[in-house]
Amino acid sequence: MHPRNRWFIVCSLLYAVIGGGFGAVQAIAPGLLPGAPARAHGHIMLLGFVAMMIYGVALHTLPRFANRPLYSERLANLQLWAANIGLVLLVVGWLGYWKAVLFTGGTIAWAAMAVFAYNILRSVSARPAEEEGG
Repeated sequence: MHPRNRWFIVCSLLYAVIGGGFGAVQAIAPGLLPGAPARAHGHIMLLGFVAMMIYGVALHTLPRFANRPLYSERLANLQLWAANIGLVLLVVGWLGYWKAVLFTGGTIAWAAMAVFAYNILRSVSARPAEEEGG
């Protein structure tokens, strides 16, 4: 497995623990966290835990199912950074109610999703190597 895909999975599991912590804090001491912690929790769990796990597993398996290499390792590496930076900015934006930070984080996180979609579509929609000859 490519180290980047492992990083997606490691990040996913870290976000699961962090997101669970946010949920526990909200249950035990509501109002302790500033801003909109429920929205921060939701983004940590969905974009952090769920999406990062999907990214890591899909980048490894889907090209193999299509019998092709991943279209672009560089795009996947960019996606790893963009997904994490975007999520952190979203969480900070929700906790501080800073609309500019929210917008920036959301835009970066969305761009990571778009890069993922493009990279996977280019990887799986190409004809397998043994079919290209004729």
